[in-house]
Amino acid sequence: MFMCRGAAGSCGALSVTYFCSLISTLMAFLEEHIILEVFQSGFKTLHSTESALLRVFNDIFLATDSGDCVILVLLDLTAAFDTVDHDILITRLKQWVGIRGVALEWLRSYLTDRTFCVSIGDSVSSSAPLSCGVPQGSVLGPLLFSLYLLPLGYILRKHGISFHCYADDSQIYVPLKKKDEHSARLLLTCLDDIKAWMALNFFNFNNKKTEVMVFGGATRTPPSDLGSLAQYIKPNITNLGFKVDPELNLNCQIKAVVKASFFHLRQLAKIKPILSRQHFETVIHAFVTTRLDYCNALNVGISGSSIARLVQNAAARLLTGTRKNEHISPILASLHWLPIQFRIHFKILLFAFKSLNGLALPYLSELLHPYVPACSLRSDDQLLLSVPKSKWKLRGDRAFAVSAPKLWNDLPLHVKQASSLSVFKSLLKTHLFSIAFDTL
Repeated sequence: MFMCRGAAGSCGALSVTYFCSLISTLMAFLEEHIILEVFQSGFKTLHSTESALLRVFNDIFLATDSGDCVILVLLDLTAAFDTVDHDILITRLKQWVGIRGVALEWLRSYLTDRTFCVSIGDSVSSSAPLSCGVPQGSVLGPLLFSLYLLPLGYILRKHGISFHCYADDSQIYVPLKKKDEHSARLLLTCLDDIKAWMALNFFNFNNKKTEVMVFGGATRTPPSDLGSLAQYIKPNITNLGFKVDPELNLNCQIKAVVKASFFHLRQLAKIKPILSRQHFETVIHAFVTTRLDYCNALNVGISGSSIARLVQNAAARLLTGTRKNEHISPILASLHWLPIQFRIHFKILLFAFKSLNGLALPYLSELLHPYVPACSLRSDDQLLLSVPKSKWKLRGDRAFAVSAPKLWNDLPLHVKQASSLSVFKSLLKTHLFSIAFDTL
C-alpha cells in the first residue's frame, strides 16, 4: 500500500476551519470568474461520464450527418495525478488562477514537506520526500489537478480542435471537412504541441495506449492517409466505459451489456430462493438495471432489434417467475418498469430539463434553444424548442441537439412546467408509463 503524509502544520486540527473556509472561498472564486475548464467533466457537481459522452457524440453525429468524417483520439497518461510538479502547480495557481497572498502561501504549505512510504502486510518502509503529485483522497487533490491542466484547453482551442476531458482521460476530435484536406495535418500539429506541453509539465504520455477511431460521414468514406495516427486506429474503442464502433450502431456496447447482464442474472437466479421479492428486485437493479441505464441516452435512435437484445425482459421474467411465452408488457406494467426505449427517452428528457432550468452543464445547455416562430402563434406559450435540421435518421437525428428538442416538444405542457427536478421526474415517468402501456 502506498501512503502519503502531509506537513503536520497544514493538516493539524487548528487549520481545519481555515481549510474548509479556503476551499469554499476558492470554489466561489473559480465559479464567479469561470476559471475552471468548461469541457472538464471530472470532479464537478452535476457532471458525469454520460454528460461528457453526450456532448462528444452530439458533435460527432452532427458532423457525420453533414457528410464529414470525424477523427477521435483518446489520449492516455500514465499516473497523471502522481506526476504533478508542485513548483509548476504553484506558478499556475498564481498566474492562471490569480491566487495571491496568504491563500497562495497556505496552498504552498499544504503541498510541501510531504513524505511517502510503502506498506506490505506488517512491513512498512522508511519515509521518503514527495515533491510531486496531488494528495489523492483529499478534497483539494482533484481540484488542483484540474487547475494544473488548464493550459491544455488553451492549446486545443488555439488549433481549433474540439475536446473533452474527464479527470485525466482526454479525448480530442476534429471533423475532416469535405472542402478542407488539411484537418488531419492540423490535428497532427496539435498533437505534437500537446506532447511537448506534457513533457514540460512532467506528464508521461503513453503512446502505446493511444487509440484512434475514424467515423465516416454519411456520404463520404474515411480518408486513407492519416499520417502517424493510422497505426493507432482501432476497430472499436472503450471511451469512459462505453464501447464505440466506427458505424455508431453501438453493437459492441450492447453485446457487452447483454453478456455481463446475463452472467449476473444466472448468478442471481441461484440466490433467488433465499431472498424476499423486494430484496431480489433490489439486487436485480444493482447488478443489471444499472448496466442497462449506464449512458443509455447515447442509445437513442438505435435499431429496434438492438434494443430487443437488452435483457430487461429476462430480468422481469426472473423476478416474477413468468414463462417466456407470456406477454411481457403486463409484467413490466405490474413492476412499474419503463420499457428500454422509454428509459432512453426518460434520460434524454432529464438532461433537457436540467439544461433548461440551470441545473446542467453549459456544454449541453448551449445546444438547446427556444422556438421563435416568424409570427405570433397559439403555440407560443407551449415552451417549444427549436429542432435543428438533420439529413440522416441514424446520424443527425441521434444528436442530443436534435433528439432532445423533438422529445421535449411532444411533452404535455404541465410536465414541461414542473416546479422542480423531483416533480419533473414524477410527472415524466407517469406520462411515459401511460404511453408505453396505453393498450393494456
